[in-house]
Amino acid sequence: MKASISDHILTSAGALFYREGIRAVGIDRIVYETNVAKATLYRHFPSKDHLVAAYLQDRHERVISSLETVLDEAPDPRDQLKLIFERLHEKADSPEFRGCAFALAVAEHGDSERVVAVARAHKATVSQMFAALMARAGVETGQPAAHLSLLYEGALATVAVGRDPRAVLTARDCALFVFDAALSLIKRAEKRIA
Repeated sequence: MKASISDHILTSAGALFYREGIRAVGIDRIVYETNVAKATLYRHFPSKDHLVAAYLQDRHERVISSLETVLDEAPDPRDQLKLIFERLHEKADSPEFRGCAFALAVAEHGDSERVVAVARAHKATVSQMFAALMARAGVETGQPAAHLSLLYEGALATVAVGRDPRAVLTARDCALFVFDAALSLIKRAEKRIA
């Protein structure tokens, strides 16, 4: 099945935005790379701002789908947590990896409310996924989930700057420590009550 014109534009522009940066890639370059008329591009995306937000929304859906696939692969929350970081390590261990597309977009295009809104919604969804993972493990308080989310975000940022994907494995080990500590506190509290 052939991709729609808007999907073709979005895929090409998204690859350029991530690889080269949003500010570095102008509309003329996107028109050239996609081989579509400027009027066609603007018919699908009224402005570059709209195109960047659509690129981030598409990326959001792909990242969340990928995380959900990881969660489906392992039944145990601790194993799920471990696998989330290990899959991130696999992605980070690639020369094409530049870090978090959402953080990069806000750094370059943070004056756009549309772009910032998509980035914030993505970060909130990822945080909610960590909270749901902890809840499945029996940890209802938000603090451990917030720690896990921060470790995930920190791993993305550290790899982007330091170019060493092993940082993700360090974050994984810290995340597992947080997970185990949270469960240990609950078990101790349950023993006191019993």
